[in-house]
Amino acid sequence: MPIDPQNALLTVQSGLAQLSALIVSYSFSAIGAVILLVIGYIVAGLAQRSIYAGLGHIHGFDTTLRHFFSRIVRYAILILVVVMVLGQFGVQTTSIIAAIGAIGLAIGLALQGTLQNIAAGIMLLALRPFRIGEYVEVGAIAGTIEEIGLFATTLRTVEGVYILAPNSTLWNQPVRNYTRNGARRGDITLTIGSWNDIDFAQKTMLDVAATERRVRREPAPIAFVATVGDSNVAITLRYWTSAADFFATQIDLTKRAKQAFDSEGISIPAPPPEAPRQEAATRQ
Repeated sequence: MPIDPQNALLTVQSGLAQLSALIVSYSFSAIGAVILLVIGYIVAGLAQRSIYAGLGHIHGFDTTLRHFFSRIVRYAILILVVVMVLGQFGVQTTSIIAAIGAIGLAIGLALQGTLQNIAAGIMLLALRPFRIGEYVEVGAIAGTIEEIGLFATTLRTVEGVYILAPNSTLWNQPVRNYTRNGARRGDITLTIGSWNDIDFAQKTMLDVAATERRVRREPAPIAFVATVGDSNVAITLRYWTSAADFFATQIDLTKRAKQAFDSEGISIPAPPPEAPRQEAATRQ
């Protein structure tokens, strides 16, 4: 069957017209999408900087949390912009939002432990039960805080051992902070023979504490009888010092108290002699 040239020409012209209209329509959509992306990117950056600067005016607000919340705002704005751009091309945004929610739920379930660490990290940075440089004990973990992150906290033990503890572990247990209050109480106990003058022994220990500059005058040091045995008496010196000087002061005071007892003739009871071993010789 022969093709009518006039009808063919009309069909081509109609197709070209529809294509031109489609190109013009999508061109405006593409231009609008590009403009929207640029504006959204700028607004997201401005919002991030504004949130970061605003949180900086809150006294004691941690820098890590400032970065975290400002980035969340930035990414939330960028995701919203992308959804709006897809809507420019006729994509159903409700289905996209539902898909994003489902993906977020799946990721949350898969990363449940990681999200717990992040939540615990936020709480640790917000409430600050410990800070960098403080010595803490949390369950079986003890050491000086070196870094507090969103996922884990780094500690250094007194032996110089490196510890990386998940934040959820530190948050879910009681924290004993030995540095926070600035002062710590120390006890030194020495055992002397019961035949010694107890009052003089107490005075000797107080004199040792009085000559130590790291021992605080308030509360004043005290010396008292801790325990009484058959042939010995335990004398305890109780004092207060700064948390930074606690261990050094305890070591030095123990040594000086022992030297003072020796110089004053206050004797420490010797351990009982070891019973002789009875060896039974057996003969067959």
